[in-house]
Amino acid sequence: MSALILLDYASVLIFALTGALVASRQQLDIVGFAFLACLTAVGGGTLRDVLLDRNPVFWMGNADYILIACAAALTVFFTAHLVESRYRWLLWLDSFALAVAVPAGVSAAMAMRQTEVIVVLMGMVTGCMGGLMRDVVVGEVPLVLKQGELYVSAAFAGALGAVVAARVTDDLLVILCICAALTWALRAGSLAFGWRLPVYRARPPRM
Repeated sequence: MSALILLDYASVLIFALTGALVASRQQLDIVGFAFLACLTAVGGGTLRDVLLDRNPVFWMGNADYILIACAAALTVFFTAHLVESRYRWLLWLDSFALAVAVPAGVSAAMAMRQTEVIVVLMGMVTGCMGGLMRDVVVGEVPLVLKQGELYVSAAFAGALGAVVAARVTDDLLVILCICAALTWALRAGSLAFGWRLPVYRARPPRM
């Protein structure tokens, strides 16, 4: 199995779990669980493949991705009540999903010999868009847009780290590990230690 396929599998599974957890917080039925899980799991990768003109889109070429997302939804549907703080689980699972999805986007773009700018953007798209779609559908403020949160910025830093590493080494495993580690370290730091970016504060106009 190629690195990209493994990363896509891991990303689909973990993002599907986060989608199902959001469905549990919204008290949806089992179809709602499956829908949110699948949307979250394949949303970012789908947009990535469309933008890169990869044919077929990864989950259309292999239906196992959808089956994995549905299995994750079913598992959470019957076990979510056992979790004391589903939102906390959601945040941490989402951080792991981000750290897997960003390298997946980077790997796909590199495999197609895209420019460095596109490699960074595809890492960000793959990592952020599935969760953005999930939160918008249920009417919540997307995690990617929470005030000062290191989310999109973590994805950007991880993808940029991969581009820098690629200038030093041709070892794809090393490149993707650096990408994943940097992405997760920043996102986890935001969750655990409150790391934030400065945010705009409105001020009264000067007279």
